[in-house]
Amino acid sequence: MPEVLDFADVVVRRNARNIVDHIDWSVQDDERWVVLGPNGAGKTTLLQLADTLLHPTSGTVTILDERLGRTDVFELRPRIGFASSAMARRVPPEETVINVVLTAAFSVLGRWNESYEGIDERRAMRVLAEWKLEHLADRTFGTLSDGEQKRVQIARAVMTDPELLLLDEPTASLDLGAREELLDLLGRYAAVPTTPAMVMVTHHVEEIPVGFTHVLLLREGQVVASGPIAETLTADALTETFGMPIVLSQDGGRYAARATA
Repeated sequence: MPEVLDFADVVVRRNARNIVDHIDWSVQDDERWVVLGPNGAGKTTLLQLADTLLHPTSGTVTILDERLGRTDVFELRPRIGFASSAMARRVPPEETVINVVLTAAFSVLGRWNESYEGIDERRAMRVLAEWKLEHLADRTFGTLSDGEQKRVQIARAVMTDPELLLLDEPTASLDLGAREELLDLLGRYAAVPTTPAMVMVTHHVEEIPVGFTHVLLLREGQVVASGPIAETLTADALTETFGMPIVLSQDGGRYAARATA
């Protein structure tokens, strides 16, 4: 399968500390990855590298056959979908939901003087329907619930048919109902053969959608374990990742973890 992302001996160094510490990792175009680890493990930094927002201190990052530092990132970024809470804070609260999604075509976060065709608007409405948002098309972004805003971010990220989709803690801060609704949608989306490669960062195994295929476990910027989720996501690996004894259970493709007594 074609490779969409490759990290080779990647280091990101800040304030005399390696935030990302000599990581080797690759993602194929039919894989759905979850990245797990405690706070400060380097998860978000990894996504920022994958989205061209950061360059490595050393090592090489290759994204969609383009090497960071040797390519025009402004031409590469439209091929990558990225959703994060940091991006949501930059969305004008008075912008309508349809425009938040539509403006992804120009990689801008607020409608200004761009010109869109009917095909763009129809595509935006179709994407909103896929994420159960079509009834909110004319609502302003700032009036939405956290769960609705999260889904709008993802709809915006997939609007341009990206070749790589990056999700930074998409279920963070959601209540149980909103979390389960979003995880169901993500699982359904991941199961579609034409869906791009996906990488999702989370803190909790309970937030891994059904159908995700691989897991990367990080601690202090280093890889603890990496590979197919059924083989790699184990109690021992989680114990090493989080630095405490962990019990792991699995039911119907969903996982649960807790510290041992």
